[in-house]
Amino acid sequence: MHVPDGFINAPVSVAAGVVAAGAVAVSLRGARRELGGTSVALVGAERTAPLAGLVAAFVFAVQMLNFPVAAGTSGHLLGGALAAILVGPFTGVLCIAVVLLMQGILFADGGLTALGVNITVMGVVTVLVAYGLFRGLVLVLPRTRRSVTVASFAAALVSVPAAAAAFTLLYAVGGLTDVPIGSVLTAMVGVHVLIGIGEAVITMLTVGAVLAVRPDLVYGARGLAAPLKLRVGGELVDAAPAEPARVAAASPRKVWLTGLVTAFVLAGFVSFYASASPDGLEKVAADKGIDKTVEEHAAAGSPLADYGIEEIADARLSGGLAGVIGVGATVVAGTGVFYAVRRRRADGDRDTAVRSSV
Repeated sequence: MHVPDGFINAPVSVAAGVVAAGAVAVSLRGARRELGGTSVALVGAERTAPLAGLVAAFVFAVQMLNFPVAAGTSGHLLGGALAAILVGPFTGVLCIAVVLLMQGILFADGGLTALGVNITVMGVVTVLVAYGLFRGLVLVLPRTRRSVTVASFAAALVSVPAAAAAFTLLYAVGGLTDVPIGSVLTAMVGVHVLIGIGEAVITMLTVGAVLAVRPDLVYGARGLAAPLKLRVGGELVDAAPAEPARVAAASPRKVWLTGLVTAFVLAGFVSFYASASPDGLEKVAADKGIDKTVEEHAAAGSPLADYGIEEIADARLSGGLAGVIGVGATVVAGTGVFYAVRRRRADGDRDTAVRSSV
């Protein structure tokens, strides 16, 4: 659902850019707690920082895997639900923003003037809708790992048509083509419900896989187990939680390496077999005449434009290398951002401790 340049007029694009920038600024503050929290409620947060860069790279890789959803139409993961559940909603918004920035600059995928629109639709809306529904379901379902996977499926499923509806709303206000908005909304939501099923399956399987080996690394699964109660001075208090590393079978480093290798394989090899049909937005845009105003991407001359390397004639090799480069660039950029956010949180904690001791 990458919106290209020329779909939305300048005023609405600027407004969406302001919303996206505000969301990123708020997320930077919120991510400091998710990545570097020190309270009992956030035990395990210190392990989220290295995972966040991996999640961004994994989302990038899986977005290259378009899957068929209807005749002549394909879809791909948006990733907001997956990122929010794995590393937290604020960090999730930053993950999607990093992915979209890499795709726009390096691969000419998603317009640069539409970057704010894409972050708002694919990042902010998907995360807000998915994580809000996820938390609501987790609260009412039994406190088990199965409930987390069920909730992740439902959250991802709903988040995709919600993003489609958000794009339609923006197009209704700032679209450059005179088309019946009702028919656009029906077409967008209809095809993205189908895409949402694929997104839900991918999200559920990925969350379930991490839960199976390191449940403490899943942000949305923290606090599932009821804390042990101890009687102290006649009152019941929560006992300190057990150290996850003593009971977990896989180290965070092993999980990170396994995830990174998986992302490289998906982007470098499996992506060659992805559906070549246009995705949901491209199909609707062509059918409704929205794409008449599309503009050439500012980075169309990039060596990696359209997920290929121009100098390499072999399509399989060209696309595979481009995918590997993309995953590598995303994990480096994402890890750098999240390390800086966590470092700033740690510095703030030290400053607070110093002031408290004075």
